[in-house]
Amino acid sequence: MTLKTTPFDAADYLKDKEDVAAYLEVAFEEGDLQDIALALGTVARARGMSEVARQAGVTREGLYKAFSETGDPKLSTLLGTLQALGLKLSVKPVDENEDAAP
Repeated sequence: MTLKTTPFDAADYLKDKEDVAAYLEVAFEEGDLQDIALALGTVARARGMSEVARQAGVTREGLYKAFSETGDPKLSTLLGTLQALGLKLSVKPVDENEDAAP
């Protein structure tokens, strides 16, 4: 008997704002720019790329490109996309003891 598998797509599991916020928080905490862009692209796909692009004030193709593996979104695209997703970016100071070895 052959095992049938399907590709994993995180977009299938991002059902509400709390899921989206938790998913993006991990990407931002890791700090890898490519991972952040890909995570934002995944969230935009989960919500409907065309609608997110319209609300963010960019084209659908532009949004795909900005949040692709080779994308480098402008700050205005990042902030517009977050707003379209009903999210906001916040900043907090780094806890200097957070990364310290035990």
